[in-house]
Amino acid sequence: MSPSRDILVDGVWRNNVVFSQMLSLCPALAVTSAATQGLGMGMATMAVLIASNMLVSLLRGLITDEVRIPAFVLIIATLVTIVDLAMNAWLHELHKVLGLFIPLIVVNCLILGRAESFACKNSVALSALDGLAMGAGFTLALTLMGALREIGGSGTLFSGASTLLGPAMGALEMRVYPGAGALVMILPAGGFIVLGLMIAAKRAMDARQASPRVQEASCHSPKPVAAAS
Repeated sequence: MSPSRDILVDGVWRNNVVFSQMLSLCPALAVTSAATQGLGMGMATMAVLIASNMLVSLLRGLITDEVRIPAFVLIIATLVTIVDLAMNAWLHELHKVLGLFIPLIVVNCLILGRAESFACKNSVALSALDGLAMGAGFTLALTLMGALREIGGSGTLFSGASTLLGPAMGALEMRVYPGAGALVMILPAGGFIVLGLMIAAKRAMDARQASPRVQEASCHSPKPVAAAS
């Protein structure tokens, strides 16, 4: 597997920030009462992640070890401020819905962790790809959680997309079934339930994929030779 493909698979699935690393759970639980909010939060985080990875990689030769963490935080905080102002200007309704969770991207351990573990050791291109992969995995997790909670709680999918994300996204809006669903799904308890079920499902899928490889390896392993009597 090529390095680029490995980075993409690692970020989106194998080392998914929510389902595998179990990081950034605060926004994952707080803003996923609907798929639209999950998608918006994921895209904002992904934009900051890609830009911060590129800047850290570009400046890694100028940042000394003694000040690297404050420097990384300063870079991330600057980018989050830009994203916050941009969303307030062009996606004002989404900005109002997400509220405090946009500035809180600064303390998202995913972004600082990728800057520390990957971006400061690799090229700008690979760092941008890592930010894209990790951001896409985070966006996928939030959108899936939001979709399941919204379908179970209100019977809709991507409700309010035309208002929050722009008129072009109105095509995503749909009603899955008539009537209301289970209110608990859009409450905090529903977030914990859906998150636990999705983590369990991913682990079951990973174990199922790993078992054929283990069996194949055991079949090809050399058999022990009996000691001569």
